Amino acid sequence: MRPEGPSPLGTDLEDRGPIARPSLHDAIVTRVRDMIIEGHLAPGSRIHEGNLGNELGVSRTPLREALKFLASEGLVELSPGRGAVVRQFSPKDVHDSLVVLGDLEGLAGRLACEHATDAEIKEVRDLHDRMMEMYASRDRLPYFKLNQNIHSAILRLSKNEALAYVHGILQARLRRIRYIGNEGPEKWAGAVADHEEIISALEARDAERLSRVLNAHMERTWERVRNAI
Repeated sequence: MRPEGPSPLGTDLEDRGPIARPSLHDAIVTRVRDMIIEGHLAPGSRIHEGNLGNELGVSRTPLREALKFLASEGLVELSPGRGAVVRQFSPKDVHDSLVVLGDLEGLAGRLACEHATDAEIKEVRDLHDRMMEMYASRDRLPYFKLNQNIHSAILRLSKNEALAYVHGILQARLRRIRYIGNEGPEKWAGAVADHEEIISALEARDAERLSRVLNAHMERTWERVRNAI
């Protein structure tokens, strides 16, 4: 079963070519978000609207609207004195958030095993397989987006809107942090191994195992990023 419009189990992969006018706001948001995720806009750095607008080929008005949206996601901070600044998280911020994410995903895993249809689980399997293709080709950003969509999909399969909403807020804030957890072949391989366990437990509808694996995945994510913050 695939819903109409943008699939809730789909990806937000975007063309890296020229921005299309019909979806200008979404395109700017995606492009700037990717620049933050990949570190092209460094944590703590001020975003110079003029320079960035010239680079993207857009005017300041839609760029400012996009920055406001990214501020609502927690990736950017807006200051009267400095303008837009890429948010910088302390190690405690990151650790605290990952602890909560682990508990939220653990609960979602149990609920997903109970409530998800076979077709919905198959969609997550399809996402996983596409993610593994990106891993095989070492295409890191598309891999990362598929990875994040798998986590979001499991939350949606819990059929608990409040749970998915809270998780979405935290996951959005930590995009850059989660991305650096794949830096280096050993860390990346470890994250992939975690996801192999996740999809295996989900397909088996082993609620306790899936809950345990998802929670442990966040603990290991902290170990992978703690020295890079």
